[in-house]
Amino acid sequence: MQDLIQALMALFTPSCLFYLFFGALAGVVLGAIPGLSGGTGLVIMLPLTFHMEAELAVATLVGIYIGGVSGGYIGSILLGIPGTTNSIATVFDGYEMTKKGEAVRALSAATTANFLGTAPSVLIALFASSWISAWAVQLGPWEYCSLMICALTLVITLSKGNLAKGMIAMGLGLLISCVGYAPICGTQRFTFGSYYLYGGFSFISIMMGIFAGATILLEYARNSKSAQGDIIKVTRFKLPVSDFVANKVNVIRSWIIGLVIGFLPGMGGTLANMVAYAQAKSSSKHPEEFGTGCVDGVIAPEVANNASVGGAIIPMVSLGIPGDGATALLMAALTLQGVQPGPLFSTNNPVLFNIIFFSAALAAIFVFIAEIIGMPVFPALLKIPYHFLYPAILVLVFAGAFMASNNMFDVFVMLGAILLGVILQYFRIPSAPLILTVVLGNNIETYLRRGCNMDANGWRSFFLRPISLTLIIIAVLSLLWSLFGEKIKLKFQACRTSDGS
Repeated sequence: MQDLIQALMALFTPSCLFYLFFGALAGVVLGAIPGLSGGTGLVIMLPLTFHMEAELAVATLVGIYIGGVSGGYIGSILLGIPGTTNSIATVFDGYEMTKKGEAVRALSAATTANFLGTAPSVLIALFASSWISAWAVQLGPWEYCSLMICALTLVITLSKGNLAKGMIAMGLGLLISCVGYAPICGTQRFTFGSYYLYGGFSFISIMMGIFAGATILLEYARNSKSAQGDIIKVTRFKLPVSDFVANKVNVIRSWIIGLVIGFLPGMGGTLANMVAYAQAKSSSKHPEEFGTGCVDGVIAPEVANNASVGGAIIPMVSLGIPGDGATALLMAALTLQGVQPGPLFSTNNPVLFNIIFFSAALAAIFVFIAEIIGMPVFPALLKIPYHFLYPAILVLVFAGAFMASNNMFDVFVMLGAILLGVILQYFRIPSAPLILTVVLGNNIETYLRRGCNMDANGWRSFFLRPISLTLIIIAVLSLLWSLFGEKIKLKFQACRTSDGS
């Protein structure tokens, strides 16, 4: 209880509240603009938090994260272009409602759904993380290595049906994480005699290049002007009580879907958004209305993608495994503050542990209020000229890369990462496996070496411990299903068809 009180006292200071509100508002704006996202804001702000107190840094970044996830629906509903990938399914009915003159109803429903998705999931995550951390303390290096490999495998198998490209991304991530001193033995690898590489590549420079730099260059190439479309007049927020009363089962089901999918590493709000929409349509009494401007198709995906926030935070703070790209950046920020997320986080840093969850809950309230008040100006956000916006962001990206270590080498690393990001997108190689591998690569190798050295059975010990073996089996099965799942489904359907005939 004392830790909770100290966390609340640290959070409810004028400076912390200001940074949290600023972060939440910036996240909404970036999330609303197609091509940008809250992840871009996290990357830009990450170097600026180096010299902040840990509480202020966490509050700022959590605010951007929550605002970015929420703001994506604005572009989806008003333009038919998702502000972020987390709001893809929202387009299907949200934009149709706008074309029917029901933009305010759609925006009001999405705003309320965002809050109902985020706040309860964060509170559930607070209690679930403490319980998982207590359980995770009992695990050894064998279980942690297998868990991280399983997490990476799950991410790879979601690489849009192309396992080879997911493996390429993971291989690149492992190669990047191998540069510098090897864990435990301290051998230099791939440094080529350059002392700039002794500590490996700067995580900040890699993230800023792949996340922000490459994204902005490519989006500017695709959209040389601001988002186009008719000027839509949006009036004030109207609380959609009747819509949510009619969708109470839909809300609960979508919230559970979002929380569970958010917990699975690498899946996040995009998958939750799509799955919740599909479930809402299949369970509806009027599925034929979906895709024609049905408010049920706005509520379900927006509840789910925001509920995934709480789910994604759980593995980050309790296991040291980021649930998605945004939580990978949050994890990096904590590491830069000298804090290591994982099973001992809640014990060693209980105040900061609680601040993460309270910041997320309070940011959800700030975002809800800001979106209610600012709803009439939503169309103006989508008319910001890109030729003014993108250069300003690129300047911040270059400044942030330099501030990471105060040397130009990291700026050159960031330029190389921008080129790598462009190549990845050109060949449609997913960045999520690369990012998570860079984050987890060093830890995987550390736990692998410890596991082999701490047991007389060596590498066989990973297959002799029940939890480690179970995780390895899950990883192998997910790979096999990714390779042969479609063939098995087709064969099963063919057998059913032949039996029925």
